Amino acid sequence: MQGLGFVKKPTIKLSAASTPASTPPDTPRSTSPLSKVPAAKRINVMEEYEKRSGEKPKLNLVVIGHVDAGKSTLMGHVLYALGQVNDRTMKKYERDAQKIGKGSFAYAWVLDETGEERDRGITMDIAMNSFETDHRSFTLLDAPGHRDFIPNMISGTAQADAAILVVDASTGGFESGFVANGQTKEHAILARSLGVQQMIIAVNKLDTLDWDQGRYDEIVERLGIFLTQAGFRKSNLSYIPVSGLTGENLIKKSKLVPWYQGPSLFELIDAFEPPVRQLDKPLRIGVTDFFKGGIGSSSGVSAGGTIDAGHVQVGEQLMVVPGGEIGVVKALQVNDETSTWGAAGDSVLMTLTGLDIMNLSSGCVLCNPLHPVPVSSTFTAQIVVFDLKVPITSGYPVVLHHQSLDEPASIIKLISILDKSTGEITKRNPRHLSKGMTAKVKIQLTNRPIPLETFKDNKQLGRVMLRKAGETVAAGVVDEILTYGS
Repeated sequence: MQGLGFVKKPTIKLSAASTPASTPPDTPRSTSPLSKVPAAKRINVMEEYEKRSGEKPKLNLVVIGHVDAGKSTLMGHVLYALGQVNDRTMKKYERDAQKIGKGSFAYAWVLDETGEERDRGITMDIAMNSFETDHRSFTLLDAPGHRDFIPNMISGTAQADAAILVVDASTGGFESGFVANGQTKEHAILARSLGVQQMIIAVNKLDTLDWDQGRYDEIVERLGIFLTQAGFRKSNLSYIPVSGLTGENLIKKSKLVPWYQGPSLFELIDAFEPPVRQLDKPLRIGVTDFFKGGIGSSSGVSAGGTIDAGHVQVGEQLMVVPGGEIGVVKALQVNDETSTWGAAGDSVLMTLTGLDIMNLSSGCVLCNPLHPVPVSSTFTAQIVVFDLKVPITSGYPVVLHHQSLDEPASIIKLISILDKSTGEITKRNPRHLSKGMTAKVKIQLTNRPIPLETFKDNKQLGRVMLRKAGETVAAGVVDEILTYGS
């Protein structure tokens, strides 16, 4: 590409009979990831996926919103109402919460499982759960609302297909989340930037205002304007008045809210459209969790994450990027159930043998050894600039968030400003970028290269988020990779 400098070839290059030089001598070597699997045990994943498609479509659902909006209470109550938590356990949570003077937190404890989360009354990490509606199967991700834990929220939302944005309707509650540095706005922008297109806005705690329709209408109007400006289509947004604590409008429509004529929250969740999965692309699994020891009693190391593209089966060889080490899939769980295969969109936990745990890290990518994910430290991106205290200029330092990674980086060149609607260049080599601009920039990572792809090749691995001083300043998509390897 003219003006972008010389593009080096990737340092990871695999011929049909080779593996990377950095692979340990005892690592299985093969011309194909499935060469060690007997033909009788090989699975035609595409065929199996077609069969499974007759079942309920699987979606990953994230719950986001400002701290104290009632996210965990709301979804904890939904899970309890669906029978995911038995009465005995729920009674215990109620007793334990009352003992420490926090009786209203009982439902939240369904999702907030650690002692510190329960003591502080806030979600700190991503809590995962699963449930089914009449026509859909969901993996639920409960994201932290507190601004200190935004990196965890980004990591969880990067795996999501749809979102529920919970807002606090109480007097002053909505305003604290929506004005100034509240997380309602930032979470919505982050969700849209990470690819979430469908969202339910649950206007929570309206029971404290005796189901005031005027307050509900005010919140819907203010949020509607903001969310469409953030890039959501009106047709992909649904609004509902709810109470996470009392359970109104969660599973069944409430008679206490005669002015609301729409479906219940459960019915709205059931109506989410399943996304198109990238099954025909090379395998990509972004690792969000890993630990020593295998699933059940098996040995090895285990890695968890969501399959962004492609498919995997037991017996297959996978490469860890960065590093180029190779391991073999010994056991596999898909959405917490033992399986022999998994495909794009599935949340997986897998046990790998022939691999040292030191080769795994949060943010690394597991992929097909014949189609490794590129590793880069310099690339161009098309970004949208958010609220800024100081305009972006050449050399502007940021923290780059990519899936579950956060790395120091700099915007080293402002290439052009683009027209928002047409994408055409309106100005070349601008001196600065300010709020609301769409631009093409060159970004360089400070410490090390990371696995990423162009947005055209992989939508999940092609998204980046730029933050500075605890605030999101821009988000965008990878346009072109300029350097490969270190």
